[in-house]
Amino acid sequence: MSKQQEKLDQAARAAWMYYVANNTQHEIADHLGISRQMAQRLVAYAVEQGLVRVSVQHEITDCLALAEQMKARFGLSLCRVVPAGGESEGLRRMLAVAGAEVMTQFLQSEAPIVVNLGSGRTLKAVIDELAEIDRPQHRIVSMVGAIATDGASNRYDVALRTAEKTGSKYFMLPAPLIADSAEDCRQWCSHRVYRVVSELSAHADVTFIGIGSVGPGCPLEEDGFLSKEEIGQLVSEGAAGEIIGHAVNHEGHPLSSPITDRVTSLQLPTAADRPVIAFAGGASKHSALNAALRGRWLSGLVTDEESARQALALTG
Repeated sequence: MSKQQEKLDQAARAAWMYYVANNTQHEIADHLGISRQMAQRLVAYAVEQGLVRVSVQHEITDCLALAEQMKARFGLSLCRVVPAGGESEGLRRMLAVAGAEVMTQFLQSEAPIVVNLGSGRTLKAVIDELAEIDRPQHRIVSMVGAIATDGASNRYDVALRTAEKTGSKYFMLPAPLIADSAEDCRQWCSHRVYRVVSELSAHADVTFIGIGSVGPGCPLEEDGFLSKEEIGQLVSEGAAGEIIGHAVNHEGHPLSSPITDRVTSLQLPTAADRPVIAFAGGASKHSALNAALRGRWLSGLVTDEESARQALALTG
């Protein structure tokens, strides 16, 4: 056994004693024959390595009520609302934990399924929270280009990580998220492998996506997919947000623009056809989330209290 494996085993043992058996750090130290400081570090290491997953069984009444209102107002078949958390990493973690629970319901299927995945920070956090589950019969499809503008791998393409956690087959979209020109986009999208992946995606059993803001400093600009000037152009043309790279206006309709003509991402299935579930929250996502809800792109949503309240108030 390697030293790394020994450390993980020791950390897991400490985590079981602390979180399940309710032992104190002093008791853990005595039982394992280590110092209290080492026991404390082992418990922290277990959390850091993802060995500990928190599940809160009692759902907050206000959150349950908001979820039901969101389902009724926007025709959602599934909605989870987590407590408000501002713009903190804590909010993203809450969304990730709730999102992983929702995603697991589908991934646990014994029957083979095709799973579409978008990209983005929140969706990546959801995947990080997923427990490993052996499902080699599933097929995982990336709906966004796996190549960044500079030729590097898109670090927020989460499909490969999901395939690794499930042992599923992974289908990569062989294109950059945004091509250099509309003609270049047509060439990427006419590639044989692109068409094969597109056809598989069109028959997916479920789709999981994030929702992106469009504005100064948004992820599309921060990650180098579009310039500051191009983001400004999209805003001036009425962009409220983006869904897997496709810009939508405030009513949720696809935005027609020379920039959107360069997006290679696959098309979302109709929400009424098969489940399309989004994970999004925080004030910076309000405009984009409202647009996605108005456009009826979603059949499921995991969001936070503040986002749900403002969506309901804005459409009331």
